[in-house]
Amino acid sequence: MKEKPGIPPPHSQAHMHEVITRYRTMVYGIALARVRTRADADDVFQEVFLAYFRGAPAFSEEEHRKAWLIQTTLRCSKKLLFSPFARRKAPLQEADALPVFDTREDTDLWRALCALPDKYRLPVHLFYFEDMTTRQIAAALSLSEGSVRVRLTRGRALLRETLESMGIHSL
Repeated sequence: MKEKPGIPPPHSQAHMHEVITRYRTMVYGIALARVRTRADADDVFQEVFLAYFRGAPAFSEEEHRKAWLIQTTLRCSKKLLFSPFARRKAPLQEADALPVFDTREDTDLWRALCALPDKYRLPVHLFYFEDMTTRQIAAALSLSEGSVRVRLTRGRALLRETLESMGIHSL
């Protein structure tokens, strides 16, 4: 496959820098939404980009690269969550595990998002933070578009309830 113009050839330092710069926020955000702690998200982030650069996949379109990174992030997150190590580790103090946000509202929103069950949290994150369409989310999560829409609707309702129970009525 032929690389798209604007992306340096695979295995070059410029290529690695370009891909990480372009996708670091997305990969880290998905990992953090899935594993919920900074330390685990850091591990997933490193594993995803290490897999990318070891395999040096070539993509004909940038959307394919993005989809590959999303799928790999989901697989690495799942692998970490179900590893024997993860099942035996003691949870960190909540303050140590939370990402640092600029405002209290952002911190409260993150806590409410983390309180959602996995099946709702990831579609909500992908839709609102990664600006993905329901079709793209469906493809990334191997779900039907209808399932994604239902999960978004239920996730929003649960998020609203959680925020209200925290005493936050609007952000």
